Amino acid sequence: MSQPSISFEFFPPKSLAGSFRLWECVNTLAPLDPSFVSVTYGAGGTTRQLTHEAVTTLRAAKGLNVAAHLTCVDATKAETLAIAQSYAESGVTDLVALRGDAPKGADRFAAHPDGFGSSVELITALAETGNFNIRVGAYPEKHPDAVDQTADIAFLKRKIDAGATSAITQFFFEAETFFRFRDACVKAGIDAPIIPGILPIENWSGAQKFASSCGTSVPQVVVDAFTHATRDGTTDLLATALATELCDDLLEGGVDHLHFYTLNRPELTRDVCHALGITPKVDLQNVA
Repeated sequence: MSQPSISFEFFPPKSLAGSFRLWECVNTLAPLDPSFVSVTYGAGGTTRQLTHEAVTTLRAAKGLNVAAHLTCVDATKAETLAIAQSYAESGVTDLVALRGDAPKGADRFAAHPDGFGSSVELITALAETGNFNIRVGAYPEKHPDAVDQTADIAFLKRKIDAGATSAITQFFFEAETFFRFRDACVKAGIDAPIIPGILPIENWSGAQKFASSCGTSVPQVVVDAFTHATRDGTTDLLATALATELCDDLLEGGVDHLHFYTLNRPELTRDVCHALGITPKVDLQNVA
């Protein structure tokens, strides 16, 4: 089995301590030679400027291929495209184009009166510039706002047809969940790469809330395992083992790229990568 390519998701810091944490995360994981890293927006687009600063700094200081998240939330079309243009001018040509979550205090997404009404509209406009490699999100167990998975996959196909080149999935707990989704995408005529999103569980309580909000089902065996591990103080060992097993199953099933949601805490992601045989790249020219 050949070694997969990998990528990591970070979120922008909101404080000085957060900045140190992000740089620690980057310094820990960058030696693993990711094909790209992505930087998120906060809920409702609340970290738009912080995201821009983190993206441009990571690219300039670390030479990483950085994919910036861009959403439709709380901005006009002109403002959103101006942000995209500023990325292009700084050499950032990878974007993760998303509809985005509802602004704080709102139950559902509502488009800005002069903004993009959906991710398809955003992708279409970005693709027309010819400046970007556009990635999109995908939900192996359907988006919470979708009627059903068939409709959700049909919408994913519209995003690909609009100009997206690949999709990154929300996290999931069982490889078979991803394989069923991948097969359904192929059946629907989607031929772009579908990249599985992996969440090494740093905080079990937080992961459960995250799963509930994004429609990810949690197998009872995982619930029981974390209940016992929490009691025994072995949650990190369990999280590493579960994520490594999941990645192994995915690789056995033909996956060649893994995308890790780091939550700016690199240790578990690093340990999972090491367990998979993905180790820091050594520059032999600089070895005495």
